[in-house]
Amino acid sequence: MSRFPLPSAELTVGQVATRSGVAVSALHFYEAEGLIQSRRTAGNQRRFPREVLRRVAFIRASQAVGIPLRRIKDALDRLPDGRTPTRRDWERLSATWRDDLDQRIIGLQHLRDRLSGCIGCGCLSLGLCKLVNPDDLLGQEGPGPRNL
Repeated sequence: MSRFPLPSAELTVGQVATRSGVAVSALHFYEAEGLIQSRRTAGNQRRFPREVLRRVAFIRASQAVGIPLRRIKDALDRLPDGRTPTRRDWERLSATWRDDLDQRIIGLQHLRDRLSGCIGCGCLSLGLCKLVNPDDLLGQEGPGPRNL
């Protein structure tokens, strides 16, 4: 017999929060959105399968690179039987998100390069606005920054 107890196959929401570094409220949100699942005990307490840690890591890694939760959920929903993503799943999904991320990078670089010259509002307060937005044509598109 081992001196060390075997880890339980199920974790409480607090244990998942501690192990994953994700707030309990975020885990509740993920569950409400269908990203993770738990079962309820007779005392109505949540119990998560240990595999949820990998699923939460997948969600957090996806969010860290700017993937919206809706797209993360769509990706997870395509896995057979709602299983936990594998390394191969991550490689496949991250490859499909690559073009989107490249477009965001280009957009952010464009914004960075123009940031000091124009706030994109069409205010005509800078000399550059006369070139970028002559006669405040962008103002016809509605309020707020139009060039960002």
